[in-house]
Amino acid sequence: MLFLFCLFLQTEPNLVQSLKNEALANQPTFNSLTELCRVAPKRLSGSAGAEIAVQWAKAEMKALGLENVRLEAVQVPHWERGPVEALRFQDAKLAETFPLPVTALGGSVGTNGPLTAQVIEVQSFEELQKKAALAKGKFIFFNRAFDNTLANPFEAYSGAVNQRSRGAIEAAKVGAIGAIVRSMTNRLDDYPHTGAMRYDENIPQIPSLAVSTLGAERLSHLLKRDPNLKLEMELSCQTFPDTTSYNVVGELKGSQFPEQILVVGGHLDAWDLAQGAHDDGAGVCQSMHALGLLKKTGFIPKRTLRVVCFMNEENGLRGGRGYYEQHLAEMDRHVLAMESDRGGFTPRGFGTDASGPVMEAFRQIVAELSEIGADHIELGHGGADIGPMAKSGVIQVGYIPDAQRYFDFHHAATDTIDGVNPRELELGTVAMAAFLYRAAGLENLPKNPVTHESE
Repeated sequence: MLFLFCLFLQTEPNLVQSLKNEALANQPTFNSLTELCRVAPKRLSGSAGAEIAVQWAKAEMKALGLENVRLEAVQVPHWERGPVEALRFQDAKLAETFPLPVTALGGSVGTNGPLTAQVIEVQSFEELQKKAALAKGKFIFFNRAFDNTLANPFEAYSGAVNQRSRGAIEAAKVGAIGAIVRSMTNRLDDYPHTGAMRYDENIPQIPSLAVSTLGAERLSHLLKRDPNLKLEMELSCQTFPDTTSYNVVGELKGSQFPEQILVVGGHLDAWDLAQGAHDDGAGVCQSMHALGLLKKTGFIPKRTLRVVCFMNEENGLRGGRGYYEQHLAEMDRHVLAMESDRGGFTPRGFGTDASGPVMEAFRQIVAELSEIGADHIELGHGGADIGPMAKSGVIQVGYIPDAQRYFDFHHAATDTIDGVNPRELELGTVAMAAFLYRAAGLENLPKNPVTHESE
């Protein structure tokens, strides 16, 4: 297989050059992302912005000349933060001198008016258990920062994010009335970062919000001076009944094996604080324009490439799960899935769960991308939305751009189009398009072992 693959590469030496020239000269991905950010800046699932984004993505795929463009319905959650988000010191002078910028965490209940309480600061759930006797009727302040000694910010995020996802649960277990979480970023600034949190149906639901990293530093400093300080919290969040939304799907039909499918996608929904430019407007537009670039430059893949703009990755994963369930009968024809959900930064390469001869073939594919810096490949996973397909043996591939600036923008009001570099974004599209084209042309592309096909 590897010999045949090498011969195939020699027959089309200008693939990356052709894609790169088209992308950098005309910037189709960036133009598309700019328009998405303009027409649907706040597109959390269940919102009016999300529905505008669905119709925009459908029209964009048709404009690119993709085939079988369609909407596939999924039921999604509908949560709104409302107009009131406040955390302030009860002492008026302190409140004026030391602001605490905050944002409700996605899925939080409201406070039903102001709540006032003392604060207990902790770094971990284990520390919270040690202070459990003091916690009743208090706010719990989870202040574990990113580990900035880690080279990969995603590892630092993984080491801190359970405070956001489970903080309200753990705080309620010890009788607290609210949870305050340090924002999930390694940057020190006054932009709070939202994100999804969870409740346990057997434990009381208490409000939960994120405070900016500088706000967390102020709060921690003042609590050391006066542990008896009181804060006032007020949130107007509400959860509404589930509603119908859609994954948006389009295809570039394969020339020789059209029945075999390679999926590429990102998530169309985004948090409601900004435009969702990096998370994940970039991934959605790269996925669509990877197919668009191939079509424009005349490179028609041997297998079918299917783009999916998934809905509801941020607070439910209903789109990814719904796609898998709706296409379960044809999962035997899905051979690979790629996801872009790490921002529109400089391309570095790919992560994959492929092994053996397929991994060796992928190494040859990325070697062709050295000119644009995307020649790294590592063992890893693809992404949250394509993850359900892994149990049916679908090879997982995740596009990896440079990670160092990602959490400056992630889930914050800073995630706007002016934070996206057009050339970096376009080179990512080129890397994805070239990888997909070469993978779709492999003589042999065996799937991974099936784990639990019936789930």
